Amino acid sequence: MADYIECTNLKNLKTEMMTCTMCGFCKSVCPAFENTGWDRGVARGRMVLSYGLMQNEIPADKSVIEALYQCTTCKDCERRCPSKVRVVDVVESARRDLVAAGNVLPQHKKAIDNIRMFGNPFGSQKSVPEILGQVPKHAKLGYFVGCTSAYRNTSTAKATISILSKLGEDFTLVNEVCCGSVMQRVGWHEDDVIAQMKKNIDAITAQGVETVVFSCAGCYRMFKEEYPKYVEVPFKVLHISEYLDSKDLKLSSFDKKVTYHDPCHLGRHAGVYKSPRNVISKIPGVDFKEMSRNSATSRCCGGGGGVRSAYPELSSQISAGRVKEASFADVLITSCPFCVNNLNVGKEQIKADVEIIDLVELIDSLL
Repeated sequence: MADYIECTNLKNLKTEMMTCTMCGFCKSVCPAFENTGWDRGVARGRMVLSYGLMQNEIPADKSVIEALYQCTTCKDCERRCPSKVRVVDVVESARRDLVAAGNVLPQHKKAIDNIRMFGNPFGSQKSVPEILGQVPKHAKLGYFVGCTSAYRNTSTAKATISILSKLGEDFTLVNEVCCGSVMQRVGWHEDDVIAQMKKNIDAITAQGVETVVFSCAGCYRMFKEEYPKYVEVPFKVLHISEYLDSKDLKLSSFDKKVTYHDPCHLGRHAGVYKSPRNVISKIPGVDFKEMSRNSATSRCCGGGGGVRSAYPELSSQISAGRVKEASFADVLITSCPFCVNNLNVGKEQIKADVEIIDLVELIDSLL
């Protein structure tokens, strides 16, 4: 029988949960609800469950844990919410309380154990610069690669390095460890998340870096939105699309119909919508068309919030739905390795013809 749990974190958000009017507007935008159809799997349902956990009226049983961990934390419900409830804060606080009570999903625990032991969720004993054949140095411009680009999507990391080199930048890879996003999204203990933050801040400042660029939307969101809540960030933070937006790029022609998918961490969480589109507009010959849901209303790819690892089938269903929206295009561009990977899973599921590519890889091929 499931236990009732102590909810230290949720108690700080009692007003948020009580502000929800149960209007159900969130049901029109939630990517998980579209595929599960259960009210417990949409924002208003998660508010009820979280409040019940806090009040010790609902035990932390399997159905409650599933509902709270099937949220991709895409934040579209917050955009749609008339009452402006901070849904993601409530969900992640509930997860912290669940983890504190010993309810951690095994897929998440494995990644966290690897981060604590090796500095990355994949369990590699090699550092990021070592993986990419780079020697860290002192430089004013630093590139924070991120675990996924370093250990899985190396083509994205290599394209970013290539772009910086072609533009004549004196830059360095930073002596990074995992940014902490994985830990924070799944509700891991705050002390360990802050420890990751401090390691990165110390390493970057030790290299004399004044501006850090990111090719991973999740890492960028952490440094821009989350790090300042806990530690001082004594350098400028830029997503690679913001950096490229400020440059005069000499690009070859690309005569294809393209569209753009906004990563949730870059868009709704960090507010970066224009820069990727400005960069795409610099490509000669490109035929750009938006998907029906774009920018602030962009649909989630289904890969965030720990959903991809814990509930791969649901994640794939969400991804397939998003890829269908790009059926008119030859190329679907995005600017996050998580999105690239998950959209490709959706592409395979529905056997779509569209090519999916990270913005930096396209730009590097044309620069």
